[in-house]
Parts: sequence; structure tokens; C-alpha cells
Amino acid sequence: MVANVYIDGFNLYYCAVYNTKYKWLDPLQLCAKLFPTKAIVNIKYFSARVKALPHDAGAPTRQDVYWRALRTIPQIEIIEGHFVAWPKLLPQYPFAYLPNKIGPQKVQIHKAEEKGSDVNLASYLIYDNCKTLADESIVISNDSDLAHAIEIVTTKLKRQVTIVNPNRTYRLKEDPKGCSLSTDLKKVATRMVISVNDNLLASSQFPVTLTDAKGTFSKPPTW
Repeated sequence: MVANVYIDGFNLYYCAVYNTKYKWLDPLQLCAKLFPTKAIVNIKYFSARVKALPHDAGAPTRQDVYWRALRTIPQIEIIEGHFVAWPKLLPQYPFAYLPNKIGPQKVQIHKAEEKGSDVNLASYLIYDNCKTLADESIVISNDSDLAHAIEIVTTKLKRQVTIVNPNRTYRLKEDPKGCSLSTDLKKVATRMVISVNDNLLASSQFPVTLTDAKGTFSKPPTW
């Protein structure tokens, strides 16, 4: 069977590889190991460019290197959203109440949100299935905002959509409520795969050094 893959980049990052040694992840290897009987013809990777912050000035450089690694895979297309950030006053937690003040004390935070990636993924998922380019769509995400688009594909277009929950399986055992697959996604997907684990991630890494048309480059040293 032929399959297209749609990856929610930040969802995969924060659910699977954040705070691990597996950030140098090769998505094609990951999919090939999860679905060994399927021909992966296209991988769309949805993400946004991060910005340098005082406490992590090197984040954009590391991301650029990783995207360069992704582009060594002919099947991968990176589709960009964008970030917006602004200061915002929110109640601190635990709540603190000051005399003669209504409501809890507030603190100013740096609020940052990724915009566009979930809409882009949903749009391409529906568009590609209208063209019937593959037998199955594989969505790597646990974002319930994708549920309606997936429902359109599975019920209106009568196409198969498999959801891969990117949360590592040992985390599911530790925190089943926090890491289990979105209930909204369960209702609309054709099937679900919950088998991302440390062994799979470790065996799905890029080589430490890669070469492209620009020359040779390596995995970020802090990774």
C-alpha cells in the first residue's frame, strides 16, 4: 500500500524527543519502522521557524541544521507556519491574593504561539485525499484541532487515516491521562498507532554527519 505522511513538527518534537538525546530524528526511518509494509511516497512536515531568545540564542541555528537534514530526504517537503509572541498578564499559580484587590495577583509572561501549521496540515490532508494520491494517510500528531479535517477524509471522502500518537509509550504508562491519544482523534481516525518508544527513536536517527549540495554538516553538538 502507498501512504502519504503528515507530521505536526512541534507536536512530534515536544511529545517524543524534547529533553531526550533523540532530536536528530529521521522521519522517513521512523515511518518505515512503524509501517514496514507501506511505501511512503511523500512526507509533509509542518512547522515554523523559531526565534532566538536570551536564554536560548542558538535555537534558530539548531533548527536550520535539522531542516537541512530533513531536506536530504527526497520525499520530504517542509511547509512553514509562523510564530507570534507578545507580553501578557495572567494569574500566577498557585493563586495569590493581595489585600483590597479583586482577583488573584497577575504576572507578565512571554506568550508565544505557533500559527498556521494545524490549518496547513488539515488543508493538505483534505486536498491530497481529494486527488486520491495514496491508499492511506498517516498523521503524526496528537492535536485534537485536526479532528474535523480527519473526519471529512474518513467519512465524506471514504479514505483511510491512521493516527500515530507521538507520545513515548513509557510516558503513557506514567501519565495515561496526559499522554493518551486525543479522544476527538480516536473518534474519527480509521486506526491508531501508539508505539513510539525510546528504542524506535534511537534506531531512527540520522547519521551524525550528512552531505547535501552545499557540503558536509553535522548534528548540533548539544543534541
